[in-house]
Amino acid sequence: MYSPMAERLLVRALKGGKNTKIVTLNGKKITKMPSTLEKLPGLKTLDLQNNRIPKVCPEISTLTQLTSLNLGNNLLEEVPEEMKYLTSLKKLHLFGNRIHRFASGACDGLQNLILLSLNNNQLTWIPPEVSRLKSLTYLSINHNWLASIPRELCFLKNLSELQLNYNQLICIAEEIKFLKNLQKLFLVRNNIEVLPEGFCDLINLRSLDIAGNVIQIFPSGNLKLREFYCEENPLLMKQPVHAVKQEGVWRLQEITSRFIMNQLAEKNLFLMQAFEWYPQVRNIISQGRKCAICGKSFLAVWLECVEFVPPSKNWKISRNLQLVPLRILICSYKCFNQRGPNVFGIAQVESR
Repeated sequence: MYSPMAERLLVRALKGGKNTKIVTLNGKKITKMPSTLEKLPGLKTLDLQNNRIPKVCPEISTLTQLTSLNLGNNLLEEVPEEMKYLTSLKKLHLFGNRIHRFASGACDGLQNLILLSLNNNQLTWIPPEVSRLKSLTYLSINHNWLASIPRELCFLKNLSELQLNYNQLICIAEEIKFLKNLQKLFLVRNNIEVLPEGFCDLINLRSLDIAGNVIQIFPSGNLKLREFYCEENPLLMKQPVHAVKQEGVWRLQEITSRFIMNQLAEKNLFLMQAFEWYPQVRNIISQGRKCAICGKSFLAVWLECVEFVPPSKNWKISRNLQLVPLRILICSYKCFNQRGPNVFGIAQVESR
């Protein structure tokens, strides 16, 4: 169960009693977590990585002063329920196990956790309860089997770095826009096709790596990136579909909305005053967008296009990245026919 070296180190730690703050039993071929750890109530750091531990002992729940726990490279199959009792825990390393689920209630008491590493496991989903990790700033779940992430993860307002490389993600929740403090986002080697529009609301995002996905177009916006990597995505092929059709007949609502929005933009006093009396109309008009060619407003009918633009000079990028495809919207085929050489049509869209 323990090697002679592990036993000696454990005996030495136990002699210190409540004064023992750090226990390191890294790579000692331990097959069972020592239950005698309960005799170390003052323990702050516990390092048990690189062993053969299949589950934690119940006695770990007594270590309420523990701030750092490393159980990386063991044989755990779940994020243990006992974690909820470690209310002082700030760093939890569970990388390199066989974890495929979170035990019920595992996140309940981890309000002080700032770092969680779950790399190289077998997770196919993350429970909504992850939203209880209110202090989390760093989350890494690389090399798992995730097909999606819960929208609740997007409400971790303190999260500054999120790593989801080498999973099976096909989309990113629109709610990602609520991660206002996110600075680094890594989505390498997934199956992501589209980045949500809310992506551009990540005002503090500085590093973005989306290499090895199937992304064809990048949402337009004012991201202040310093690092941007997008190798092995179709967006570098510059082969969008041309979609040129005859102008359709607009609905009365579209015609009226365009007239009102453009008159408001020109400061029509009569409409501006009348506008205040009709909140329902105001709500509809607030959903309007602007044409990338003429700058005029439209409501529900547009042409979705892609414009290839040079990346910002401030970005640290791959050498072969010369143009970035940004999603733009055009109000009519009249404007579409006035587009520049780097604007390509994708599809006509009409919201219902």
